[in-house]
Parts: sequence; structure tokens; C-alpha cells
Amino acid sequence: MTLRLPSADGTLRTYEPRPDPLAPATGAPPASRTVLAAAHVVADPFADVSPDAPAAVDWDATLAFRRHLWSHGLGVAEAMDTAQRGMGLDWAGAAELIRRSAAEARAVGGRIVCGAGTDQITGGTLPEIRAAYEEQLAVTEAAGARAVLMASRALAAAARGPEDYLELYGHLLRQCAEPVILHWLGPMFDPALTGYWGHADLDAATEVFLEVVAAHPDKVDGVKISLLDARREIGLRRALPRGVRCYTGDDFHYPELIAGDEVGFSHALLGVFDPLGPLAARAVRTLDRGDTADFRELLDPTVELSRHLFQAPTRFYKTGVVLLAWLAGHQSHFTMVGGLQSARSLPHLARAYELADGLGLFPDPKTAEERMRNLLALYGVAS
Repeated sequence: MTLRLPSADGTLRTYEPRPDPLAPATGAPPASRTVLAAAHVVADPFADVSPDAPAAVDWDATLAFRRHLWSHGLGVAEAMDTAQRGMGLDWAGAAELIRRSAAEARAVGGRIVCGAGTDQITGGTLPEIRAAYEEQLAVTEAAGARAVLMASRALAAAARGPEDYLELYGHLLRQCAEPVILHWLGPMFDPALTGYWGHADLDAATEVFLEVVAAHPDKVDGVKISLLDARREIGLRRALPRGVRCYTGDDFHYPELIAGDEVGFSHALLGVFDPLGPLAARAVRTLDRGDTADFRELLDPTVELSRHLFQAPTRFYKTGVVLLAWLAGHQSHFTMVGGLQSARSLPHLARAYELADGLGLFPDPKTAEERMRNLLALYGVAS
């Protein structure tokens, strides 16, 4: 069987799906790297809600997907950007997601960290922003999870300069019960975060970021860098205090950053590890035996898919992630909270299918083919 897939130039091309999936592999969490997959949420397709209404989540399917990631030895980064924080999932939904996922993690022995930010407010004074962070940290800690201190749109708008970031983050870190992960999400993921740390210049912003970490190294488990700049991440990684980890959030250069160099390496907290979960876990476990060549052989071919999913406008990468979850059989539909299934074009989705199928990511290639055929038909592409 073949599919007719649309190209960006408006033509149709013939594609023959791969008949055999990647062999399944489960196992213990990798020992040489900490690997966290930022997981998506599954929408309830039967909920009668509008795109700007509070998200209707299919909790059973959402938690089942987290069990899938844990079964392969990956940790879960919950309620992060991949879960559509600020793009369909509001704070009330995120808080419920944190509570449910943290309870599920305890039940199955899975590793979990959860995003804490300020998205219950759209703006405000610095004291109001601090209170918003404190509310979310309290929910996360009460759920028994470690926090990822997320970048704040409200803080980006309200801060007068670097001193406001230093004061606010210092206050939050001093009161955290356990060390947190500091998250620097670049403007390519969220334009509202332009100028974070008080500087539009990334070199100057990096200095402020490192100053926050250096002032509280005992309260920082690690930092997550999502700037899509490998050179910058390596430089920052080498400047971190001893014992503070660097978690790559670079969905363009993750194989080389995780593999590392003679000086060090990055751990991982990645949205692309949502669709790549089983393959990524297998690859990282090769590093436990020091086999960098096998690691790169397994993971390097996935970069083309990742770069496609995360192409500009990067913030809409979630659409491709959810498409692949549907095609892989992790959910029964291609629907997203906020209606974001419409955020990418059909040629973009077709190419995502083609690349993922070529990697053998679909446990049942026949089901993936049938679902892709149905999607094509919905858009008017005849078989």
C-alpha cells in the first residue's frame, strides 16, 4: 500500500510506509544521564468547549501516556510548555495535571518534575508575580514533586532590569523545600519572553542567569536551557557551579549535547522525547556502557524529524507531537486543547508522518497508515 502525501509546493508524492516498527525496548532509567520527557496532554474530544474555554482533558489517556514514558525508563517533566501551558491549558488545569501525575508517579515508581510559573495571572506588580510563583510552588511541593521554575511572561513584562530578576528568584529559591530546575525558555518558543533576565542581548542575559545560580547553588538541581544554540549551551554548562546540572532543552542539537565532550555533558529535558520516548531511552542507555558511537547512530537520525516539528513558528511544535501520539496509538483522536490541531498545515503534518514512519516510531505501522489516510481524506486528498 502507498499513500499520496502533499508537499509544500502543492503537489502530491507517493510514499510507501515502512512495514516494520522499531523493536520495543523497556528498561531501567539510564544511569549515566537524567532524561526527562516533557509530555503532552490528551484533549477530551467529546467535550463541548470553545478554543478559549478552560481545557477539557482526557485524564485516563493523559496518564496512560505518562505510564508509557515511565515504562521505558524515562522521567516525566509535567505541566511544561509541551503540555500547552499558556496555549490552551490554564493554571487550574495544570494544577490538576500536577496532582494527578504526581500521584501516578508515586504509584508506579516513576520520576517526575513539574512546572511552576505564574500563568494564573496575565500581569501585575512584582509582589503579585512573586505570590503567583509561590502559589504554584506550593501546589507542586504538596503533590510531592520537584519543581521546574518556569520563565514568567508577567515577570518579563514587569521587570525593570536584571535586579528585579535577581531579587525575585533569590526570594523563591530561599524558600524552596528541595532543589529546583531553573528553566530559561527562549523567545523562539514564546515571544512574550523576549528580554528575559533583563537583557535582550543573550550574553548579558546569560551573566544574570549564572548570577542567580551562583548565589543559590544548593537550591538549584539544574538548569534547563531552551535557546536552540548549542555553542551557547556548552559555554553556560561549563560555567555552572559544581554539582549543578545542565538539562538540554535544545531540540535541534540534543545528540551532541547529551553525548558531551571531554569537559562534560548535558542531561535532558526535551519535548521531542515525547514522540521519541522508546528510541531515546534505548539510545541513552548505550551511554551507560560508554558507547557514544552507538548512541549517536541511534539518535542522530531523529534530528531531521525534531527540526521539522520545531520549525518556526516553534511554539506550534505541539501540534506535530500530538499528531504522532495519535498515529502511534497513544490516543484515539487528533484533537488538542485550544483547537491547536489546526496550527500546522497538511504538508507539515504529512512530512512529520513520513519522517516518524521512516524511523520506525509507530508500534503498529498499519494503524498509523490508516489514520494518516483518514486525515488526508478529511483534507480532500483521495487515496
